Amino acid sequence: MPVGGTNSGVVGQSKEFLLQQERRNKSAEDELMPVTTTRLLAVVTTAMTLLLLFSNQPVNADTRPNIVWIVVEDMSLPFGCYGETAIETPSVDALAERGVKFTQAFVTAPVCSACRSAMITGMYQTSIGAHLHRSGRGRMIIPLEEHVKLIPQLFREAGYFTSNSNAPGSQVRRSKGNPKGLAKTDYNFKWDEDVYDGNHWRERKSPQPFFAQYQLKGGKGRTTKTPNPVNPSDVTLPPYYPDDPVMRDDWAQYLNSAMNTDLDVGHIVDELREAGELDNTYIFFMTDHGISHVRGKQFLYEEGIRIPFVIAGPKIQAGTIRDDLIVHIDMAATSLALAGIPVPDYMEGQDLLAENYSPREFIVAARDRCDETVDRLRCVRTDRFKYIRNFYPDRPYLQPNTYKDNKPILKAMRRLHAEGKLTPAQSLIMATTRPAEELYDLKNDPHELHNLAENPEYAGVVEEQRERLKLWIRNSGDRGRFDESDLLYDSDMKVYLDAIRIRKPDRAAEIEANIALMKKWKEEGR
Repeated sequence: MPVGGTNSGVVGQSKEFLLQQERRNKSAEDELMPVTTTRLLAVVTTAMTLLLLFSNQPVNADTRPNIVWIVVEDMSLPFGCYGETAIETPSVDALAERGVKFTQAFVTAPVCSACRSAMITGMYQTSIGAHLHRSGRGRMIIPLEEHVKLIPQLFREAGYFTSNSNAPGSQVRRSKGNPKGLAKTDYNFKWDEDVYDGNHWRERKSPQPFFAQYQLKGGKGRTTKTPNPVNPSDVTLPPYYPDDPVMRDDWAQYLNSAMNTDLDVGHIVDELREAGELDNTYIFFMTDHGISHVRGKQFLYEEGIRIPFVIAGPKIQAGTIRDDLIVHIDMAATSLALAGIPVPDYMEGQDLLAENYSPREFIVAARDRCDETVDRLRCVRTDRFKYIRNFYPDRPYLQPNTYKDNKPILKAMRRLHAEGKLTPAQSLIMATTRPAEELYDLKNDPHELHNLAENPEYAGVVEEQRERLKLWIRNSGDRGRFDESDLLYDSDMKVYLDAIRIRKPDRAAEIEANIALMKKWKEEGR
């Protein structure tokens, strides 16, 4: 056999062998690949499962902060952190200690519906036509301008769960008229209840962040039922109220309601803590206006418009105290900003925590019709002075008003006035007419007893505040500068009377007489 032939056959067989071996190796690799990938995926999946099981934070969870508003009715500043010594309020004090306390906070309206209409929009009630107390409730509806959105609507559009509750343990019953069981809203315009998802943030079906409101009875819950009720003899009354048993008893019950409010605040904080939400929640605490009293609610004195205002939360410097002038509508812009939601350009409230925050030189507050009683007051409040403009100077301070006139404290004031037992300071509010302008030096006259508007030494101050108010009325589009139409007034009064005839029928005639008097004074230009 030729060597060449033999060699040729061997070489050919070797090549074929190598090709077969290569094909076998390739086949083995192809079979091995999916096994290796499958095992790798199994390992990863197991690791992820363990991570989910042993982690408190779900994968892709929304970690944006929760926002909670605690809004208290009819209460000024009877809390330890604001200087009250007659009672203890550890829960509110604790909020202030771990957050920021504002010492010069004010509502833009000293009555609930106008104040809450402003609060929920971040707008002055006078800018949106919601300045008349309990208005737009009848046949004549008050619409919001299309671009104005409610704060819960903005939160909901951003993926938040929105709720509106009473204090823990006192939720509103669901009914045909209130299917979600929402707590107090009291807005003076047409709105859609769908801006709220439910009456409590625990109704969430997923771990989404929440915007929750709690409405507390506050000063409307005057009572002697509290763990350590105040003894009326231990009460210290302001100098513009007489030292009378009726006044003392009422003030003691007011302080009792403050202690009960503090208990409610403690329960809210406990709810958040127990659910593991407290550390990721910003809590705002405020009242919807001052104490319901003769010179408080419905008036623009400090007792009516100055409120507590506290913010506590994860990025708030504990124990901070701020003395800049703020208004309650600032809560809206500040809350949106904390949640990373853009603050609408139209909003009149400010972000109090913004890097470019600019303190105000003054604040403005307004009072307009309350129930059947027609009135219009505006005030400019600086760090030092309070300027009040009375647009109906020929009317008494205490115009007929069924809601207030039937309070024992009002009856006591009128009785003591008739008996000549009030001091000059206590008699001021009983005057049958009032000055067109009032000016008070709050540094030297914190109780607002000495009107300086006619004092030549303060003419410059009066003129400055007068011009500020004129500009504000013009620039903000204050709708209170126009008289309320008879159609709107009559529409709201019908709703008011229909309700009172069911709840307190004996007062309907009194309201009807007051309505007739308001119309008579209007015809007379008084």
